[in-house]
This record gives sequence, C-alpha cells and structure tokens, in this order.
Amino acid sequence: MKPLVIIKLGDTFPQLAARHGDFENWIEAGISRLHVPVEVIDPRQDLPLPPNEDIAGAIVTGSHAMVTDYSPWSATTAFWLYKLVLHGIPVLGICYGHQLLAHALGGEVGYHPQGMEIGTVPVRRTAAAATDRLFKDLPDEFPVQVVHRQSVRKLPRGAVLLAGNEFEPHQAFRVGNSAWGTQFHPEFSSAAMAGYIAHLGADLEREGRDPRRLQEQVTPTAAASRILHGFGTLVAERQGCFA
Repeated sequence: MKPLVIIKLGDTFPQLAARHGDFENWIEAGISRLHVPVEVIDPRQDLPLPPNEDIAGAIVTGSHAMVTDYSPWSATTAFWLYKLVLHGIPVLGICYGHQLLAHALGGEVGYHPQGMEIGTVPVRRTAAAATDRLFKDLPDEFPVQVVHRQSVRKLPRGAVLLAGNEFEPHQAFRVGNSAWGTQFHPEFSSAAMAGYIAHLGADLEREGRDPRRLQEQVTPTAAASRILHGFGTLVAERQGCFA
C-alpha cells in the first residue's frame, strides 16, 4: 500500500514539542483512525522527495520560515508539489504549506499588511465550499487556529476560494479536485494555540496586542479538525481502504 507522506517543513518551539509533540505528530493524530501508512519526510535535511507514483497523498506542514526566503529546500518542494497537482495526487498544504502550494501553482505570497494573525478566529465558507469534498459538511462559520505573518496575496489561476475572514480573505482554497490549502491549522489543539500565544507574548505586546485576551479567546476547533480527517479519508478511499 502506498503511504501518505507528511512533508515536514518546520518545527514548533522546543518547549511546546517537549509537552505536546511536533507538527507531524499533531497531523498523525488527526488521521490516526485511518488504515493508511504514514511516512514523514524532511526536505530541509536533504532527504529526497518521493516520485508521485510512489505515494498516495501528501500533507505539507507549517513552518517558522517564510516562503519569500526562497530557501533551496522550499523551492525543491514547490516544484515537487507542482508535479503532484499535475498528476492528481491528493495534497493538503497547511499554513506555510498552503502558501507554498499557492506559490508553486503561480499565486503570490507576501507579508500581510496588517501584521500577524494569531489565536482562535472565525472563518466563513464561500458558496463554492458547499460542494467541496472537505468543506461541504462544515458549518457556514466555524472557529480555527491561526498564526502567520505571510499570506497568499493572490490565488493561483483557476483556484476555488473556500473560506476567508475579514483579516485574511484567502483562508482556504482548492485547485482541481485533489489539492487544498488552509492558512489556518486544522491540526492545532487548544493547548498548541495557547502555547504559541504564550511563546510570542513579548512580541505581541510590542505590537500593541494583548496576549492575555488572546489566551482567553482560545477555544477548541473541532470543525476545522474534520478537514484533516476528511483529507486522510479521501487518500484511504482512493486505495480501497476504509476507516
């Protein structure tokens, strides 16, 4: 059976990882009930990315790096993602992965003019989301966990917008029938989100933000987490496997 690969492009803060695990662990937890093998590959360590015919799908993690740094490992991964989409291999990009997927397909990524979006925030589905495989069963409005300074400033040509909010209009999109990006983190627990706010507290205060108020607003995001499970289910079903 072909694996679902997690492309690890970043690490959470060491203190948070020691308590709760890292990005790939949170993603695996979200798809743990599915009968599909999972492999983790870190292109930053010069590990080769697999040929598209050898994998069932890919989930691309977030990162503390910036897409506009144009790191060699990021450029290599972007070209690999382009080929996956071209061949219809299921892809889910999260935060940095969302931005890198958009960049790989001809979209534009840059710093958000209003700075950082962080915490638990509401997003609204678009009309197109009502028929989307991953979004159709979600509420019209639901809370998500976010932490990002860069955004997809322009969607790739032909992309379908699935969700947004007042701060970030491009919270989720789809290209074709098997590639999705979410600026928000469907894999984040409330504890992970609270950990990010705590770690970035001094920076937030310097920017005139109130970390205590942001902490108070953190809530579970069960609807968002269903996107991760839905993607894993899609990958499993394509191989004739069922939860």
